[in-house]
Amino acid sequence: MTEHGQPAAAIVVEGLQKVYPGTGGRAAKHALKGVNLTIPRGSIFGLLGPNGAGKSTLINILAGLVTKSAGTARVWDIDIDEAPRAARAAIGVVPQELTLDPYFPAQAALELQAGLFGIPKAARRTDELLEVLGLADKATAPARSLSGGMRRRLMVGKALVHSPPVLVLDEPTAGVDVALRQQLWDYVRLLNRQGTTVLLTTHYLQEAEALCDQIAVLADGQVVAHDTTDALFRRVEDQELVVDVSPPVSALPDALGAFSPVLASPTRLVFRYGQASGNVDGMLAAIRAAGLRITGVTTKQPDLENVFLQLVQGSASDREGATN
Repeated sequence: MTEHGQPAAAIVVEGLQKVYPGTGGRAAKHALKGVNLTIPRGSIFGLLGPNGAGKSTLINILAGLVTKSAGTARVWDIDIDEAPRAARAAIGVVPQELTLDPYFPAQAALELQAGLFGIPKAARRTDELLEVLGLADKATAPARSLSGGMRRRLMVGKALVHSPPVLVLDEPTAGVDVALRQQLWDYVRLLNRQGTTVLLTTHYLQEAEALCDQIAVLADGQVVAHDTTDALFRRVEDQELVVDVSPPVSALPDALGAFSPVLASPTRLVFRYGQASGNVDGMLAAIRAAGLRITGVTTKQPDLENVFLQLVQGSASDREGATN
């Protein structure tokens, strides 16, 4: 614990494994293969990966819904095996599926959830949550009458009734329109500013790029990358420098050979490089050394989708090489 009685890390998993036994002649499935992950307190942490990577299995273990096969996991410095009830009280989970009783009014759903956590009536935040989630005017409306976006917000409210220090959002904006997605993003940022640690899984890479301080990428039950969002970008060979030159050239000058640019047109050179390995000054100097005048320069940064694809594809190639 820190000097203020709060842990430095909101979640710590070490050597976490999950094996689902085979049935009906099928082989056992190794969903998690020794996952090590530390999620700092106060962060918005992105967990990305293709379908079947193990994201939901990891979340369900932390939430006490799935029993791990090996390893350790701590939520808010509470071991999920040694004190399972306390660990579950430290985490709120918004699952992908909308698990709502269609006939329960929104207010009653939050009250019931608070009762399940043993929260006294005087300490409940039902009206406050309905207000901040934009559901105050739907307090007595049954869940079946709410739109998909409203139901998603109600699920967020259910996860927050016990004021957990850690909030897990598993695909929170799936099927939600752009305007509502932005509202949810704003609310997540507000919760984070108020001290809540947020673990976010999403297929919307723009969402992770906009929100997350750090990102871990899971592939085939293993962490294949874990870094700050900016650092992940720097690892990818997808930077692009486009230089317009004069006079026109019909072939690449020898002075540029070390940088292997593409001659996109007689007056345009395209250089591709990684942030860590790029030498933009050297490229521009080589252009001048070739007797060319620079008439325009533009750059292109990779987006998170390219980063994600390269990391996952690189991991798959490594695993293939290891088995050959």
